[in-house]
Amino acid sequence: MVNFFRVLFLPVAILVMLLVNDGGALIAQDTTRIYLLNANTWKLERTGNLELQKLVGNVILRHDSTFLYCDSAYLNDDTKHVKAFGHVNIKVSDTLNIFGDTLYYNGTTRVARMLNNVRLVDNQTILTTDTLYYDRNTAIARYHTGGRIENGDNVLTSRHGYYYTDRKEFFFKDEVILRNPDYIMHSDTMKYHTVTEIAYFFGPSTVTGKDNYIYCEDGRYNTQVDISRISKNAVLWHKQQMLKGDSIYYEQQTGFGEAFRNVEAADTTQDIIIYGHYGRYVKQQGYTLMTDSAVALKLDGKDTLFLHADTLRSTFDTAQQTRQVMAYHKVKFFRHDLQGLCDSLIYRTADSALIMHYGPVLWAEKSQMTADSITLVIMNNKLDSMVLYNSAFMISKDDTLKFNQVKGRTMMGFFRNNDLYKINVFGNAETIYFVREEDRSLIGINKAISSDMLIFVEDNDIRSITYIGKPEATLYPEAELTPYDLVLRDFKWMENRKPLRKEDIFTWK
Repeated sequence: MVNFFRVLFLPVAILVMLLVNDGGALIAQDTTRIYLLNANTWKLERTGNLELQKLVGNVILRHDSTFLYCDSAYLNDDTKHVKAFGHVNIKVSDTLNIFGDTLYYNGTTRVARMLNNVRLVDNQTILTTDTLYYDRNTAIARYHTGGRIENGDNVLTSRHGYYYTDRKEFFFKDEVILRNPDYIMHSDTMKYHTVTEIAYFFGPSTVTGKDNYIYCEDGRYNTQVDISRISKNAVLWHKQQMLKGDSIYYEQQTGFGEAFRNVEAADTTQDIIIYGHYGRYVKQQGYTLMTDSAVALKLDGKDTLFLHADTLRSTFDTAQQTRQVMAYHKVKFFRHDLQGLCDSLIYRTADSALIMHYGPVLWAEKSQMTADSITLVIMNNKLDSMVLYNSAFMISKDDTLKFNQVKGRTMMGFFRNNDLYKINVFGNAETIYFVREEDRSLIGINKAISSDMLIFVEDNDIRSITYIGKPEATLYPEAELTPYDLVLRDFKWMENRKPLRKEDIFTWK
């Protein structure tokens, strides 16, 4: 047994060795006890009922598996409290260390409070703050006066933070900012995994890069590979191109993105918006694709063009401005002064031209136009001109079951204030025209053929026809013509397919 009076004069390091060797069983039996392993000087101080051990110089303490290093400390062996000062270091494990100027440690609750110049170091992760609490029971470190975390290229700051050391996860709250050389993130609440370097968003969050901007209220961002999966009011901006959806997947490096349900893609420069339930954005190939109830809108201050198709594809240039919108299969569109349908369509932004292919039908006021293909030009949001290529046929209702008809190889129409006022017909021109007095009483039915024709229209009615090149025209009394004589070959009136409102673009008969 070590003599007590001799122990008082032994260096503290030797004292500890003797106690451990002589009463080694005590270490295994009392896990709440804090053991002194080293100190240059040791002094016992009494203040009232308190008995404190004052330790100075190269102090080393151990509480079960955790070691404490400092310049000086007060140890209360009864309450298991430690106050440590100067170059304080809590060595929790081989990878986890906490540094600071001052420490308050409760050995009973196993909670440490580190103050001033605090640093938590765990492998490549460094947390700095003014005050840090570390609970050894839960392995959770927390701060509430602002903190900064460095992890690889990422630097995170927040007002409140929790670090789950066993899971290598941070949980941040209030004024959360993640800075990276390529972007900056802001969030109300964020979780961050230091090994995978994935940030999880909870609440309003943004990611701002050189050309890109992301907003969401739920999601995650893999900072190692720059891939995000976001939801809840998710929005992705790339210059003038915008993509919304219930959820969005986006690869920052490749510029590839996908959006799911309630998707909206927009070009704010061209005033073009595309809706659907599945969207794809491919920056490198320069296009956006939309399917599943896809609708395109060409905005106009006075009127808007609504267009639906099975698939919509929008291409854009290097400045991210839309060059053209392509619609495939069962295309149908509506504007108050213009309606149409076809199997495929291209809208060119450079000349504001609609190009309709495969069974196109175009309605403008009372007129119906068909051809192998139709090009319609809209200038300054007004109808400007149109060209009907091959098998051009224009029909306008004169009265019940009576139709004015113009047919030819190619037809060009011109608009004034959105009203068709002039038509040029080139090649194999034919007409059936109901000639009327000003009071609308019928004079006769004019049937004519010629090489070409020039037709003028007023208030959606034919006012005059000029026949060019070997014309043959006859004005017939109505009684002399049978119903068969009142229609040109290939006549097909398709009023039942005409969309009368924007909702009708989804109906395909």
